[in-house]
Amino acid sequence: MKLIYKIATGDEWRAALASGRYEGAPVDLADGFIHFSTAAQALETAAKHFAGRDGLMLVALDADALGDKLLWEPSRGGQLFPHLYRPFLVTETLWAKPLPLKDGAHDFEGLLP
Repeated sequence: MKLIYKIATGDEWRAALASGRYEGAPVDLADGFIHFSTAAQALETAAKHFAGRDGLMLVALDADALGDKLLWEPSRGGQLFPHLYRPFLVTETLWAKPLPLKDGAHDFEGLLP
């Protein structure tokens, strides 16, 4: 199992829970795919795109279970990032946990392998 992670706002995640599916953040909708990160990429993603934002959720999914709509494509610095070209069902998530701020930075302790 290869875990990938989505950082979502609390509002986005509550909407997903209510509808049963995560459609994506505004940037995902604009780009036509849902942006994910690996464990190694998640800290930089949080710092770059969510700096100082509170009330976030870290959502884990099994990349191997998402099918052929998940593509690994070059992004920041040529790194391959997982991009999902469809919404995902809440039932496809392994877990979703709050991503707290600690001293102004997101605290991933106990969340990532």
